[in-house]
Amino acid sequence: MNSAATHNRLAELRLVAFDVDGVFTDGRFYLSDDGVESKAFNTQDGYGIRRLIEAGFEVAVISGRRSGAAAKRMAELGVRHVILGTADKVAAFDELIAGLGIEADECAYAGDDIPDLLLLEKVGYSIAVANAVETVRDACDYTTMAAGGHGAVREICDLVLAARPEAGA
Repeated sequence: MNSAATHNRLAELRLVAFDVDGVFTDGRFYLSDDGVESKAFNTQDGYGIRRLIEAGFEVAVISGRRSGAAAKRMAELGVRHVILGTADKVAAFDELIAGLGIEADECAYAGDDIPDLLLLEKVGYSIAVANAVETVRDACDYTTMAAGGHGAVREICDLVLAARPEAGA
């Protein structure tokens, strides 16, 4: 796809959604002997998310895994649409966009593994992080240079914002 067509698709986005593990994080989580989970999040990714929200984009996370750490981090960032522990990402996405009055082709989703494929195929702009499995990278419109947990989310935010300079890029 040429860069003008890509730019136009990015400029039409109203919602940017992300998987958590492997996208916001490097895919690892730490589990203490007493069952307390922790994850590492990139602060630059957080700033990118805040910029998207301030520019008027809807931002969501849709993950198959429940995580108190992810819920807390998304609350800190002001992400209103946090769907964790869903067995059906597409159904959760469909319900979200129906409630927001947004069409699937006005959405982007970033993922890294096979459970993301059906949702990546549904959205208007699909994004794989650099550390995504090959099947996901091959299926997506764009693959980040940065890996999940190492600036991939910020790269995505900057890409989306650059397509709409009036949004604060």
